Amino acid sequence: MAPHTSVITLFASSLAAAALAQPAPTTSIVPTHIPASGGEVILGDQYDRIAYDKYGFAPVRRSGNLLFLSGTIVARRANEGTDVASFKNEVRRTFTRLQKELAAAGASFDDVVMINSFHVWNGPDFAGTRDEQFEAFEQVKEEFMHGPHPAWTAVGSSGLLGHGGIVEVQMIAQLPPGKSR
Repeated sequence: MAPHTSVITLFASSLAAAALAQPAPTTSIVPTHIPASGGEVILGDQYDRIAYDKYGFAPVRRSGNLLFLSGTIVARRANEGTDVASFKNEVRRTFTRLQKELAAAGASFDDVVMINSFHVWNGPDFAGTRDEQFEAFEQVKEEFMHGPHPAWTAVGSSGLLGHGGIVEVQMIAQLPPGKSR
């Protein structure tokens, strides 16, 4: 991986964790579509705009009929516990964010063809075991994604950028025919 790619990923992770700590936008923002070679950049809300303008990455990028969603962090906020129940709420918050990103691009979880998840198995923000974390993550994923199931790679990591990060979730989706702009 090129050095600048890892820096962009680190900024993306940091921004995602910061966005989780922010209150939800108070106004409905119409997604912004910025033309790009072979597709477009899609900015669904004010946090996506900050990511794009300040940190130089696209939270959602369309190329042809494929959507690439940058990593979104499952993070523990200062007032949240480190137990399984708290973790499930954090995962739900992240999947709700991913759902909004997909919707801004005209897609849904049914269109996701690939998930990459990067898990901090042994960290201060989750007190359970690796198996408990993965099982809880999978249970919440199933609340949002009902199949057919996408391909999925889950990788252990020693840490994520930003405070409170437990899992980073990246997705690739394929827009249904007629949905690309």
